Amino acid sequence: MKQLDLQVIQQARDWLASGKPIWLCTVLSTFGSAPRGPGAMLVALSTGEHRGSLSGGCVEDDFLERLAARYFPQGNQIVRYGDGGLAPNLALPCGGVLDVLVEYLEPGEDSETHLAAIDHALAGRELAIRGVRLHGTERDIRPASMEEERVSVSGDQVFIRVGAVYRLILAGLSPVAEFCASFAVALGYEVILCDPRAEVIAGFAMAGVQIREVLPSVFIAEGGCHAATAVVALTHDPRLDDLTLMEAVRTDAFYIGAMGSRRTSEKRMERLVRIGGLEEAQLQRIHAPIGLNLGSKTPAEIAIAVMADVIRVANGVGRSEV
Repeated sequence: MKQLDLQVIQQARDWLASGKPIWLCTVLSTFGSAPRGPGAMLVALSTGEHRGSLSGGCVEDDFLERLAARYFPQGNQIVRYGDGGLAPNLALPCGGVLDVLVEYLEPGEDSETHLAAIDHALAGRELAIRGVRLHGTERDIRPASMEEERVSVSGDQVFIRVGAVYRLILAGLSPVAEFCASFAVALGYEVILCDPRAEVIAGFAMAGVQIREVLPSVFIAEGGCHAATAVVALTHDPRLDDLTLMEAVRTDAFYIGAMGSRRTSEKRMERLVRIGGLEEAQLQRIHAPIGLNLGSKTPAEIAIAVMADVIRVANGVGRSEV
């Protein structure tokens, strides 16, 4: 969960600010089936308090037990869970193997500056590469690009690309949008619902969902999108949907979609060209009709199809591969 990783860094900063040294763990690679992918993080105190996740629970339990027993030296190291890993070897229930970077950070300006830069990157303000030297406590962070590897190890140096938390902007509240919100929260997305209709959103509340009483297009135009943002318009209301799409295609959002039949989508595209002045390259960025073709009928089924398509694009999977 990307949002969980942001919580990890914020908790780490809080602990350091209170004078507590921390242990920061990052999944570097997985082999076979594994619960979480490269980049997943966990932060812990030697007392056992922790935030984040590396697996379904078995790895965390073992790590915290070893931490309490002072098993790890106070430096940066890579440990393996699964086949050939820590002795006695812990066989993961999924049969997978995890390589985990374990870092020790003491309170101080250097640690705070480093974690603040990670926080900055996860919030979508800048893509960054962390450089961590093994068998010591040295680390640095620099600007990066999406072309660089997510994780790489070269000699005694580990490089980890840190990017924005995935964000989902829901353009207007609807039954489908409500289900999309619940699925996105479960996936760890930062979820923002934008709807200027006070009477529509008055009774809506969901843990993990930010509600903005504003036109989605205004929120987007004011910088609401970054490269890890998905924008979905699910109301069938052109006053919301069309303006949202006109603004979204001018951003770096990785997914832009609108709900409607094929005929409705064709009419919308015509309006976007005629009224919005959109060009063909911009129209090609819009997924309409939105979602995977799962034969969905109910709002919940449609929401599953929408979020499945968002996940597909986020993971770089082509439609022909689904």
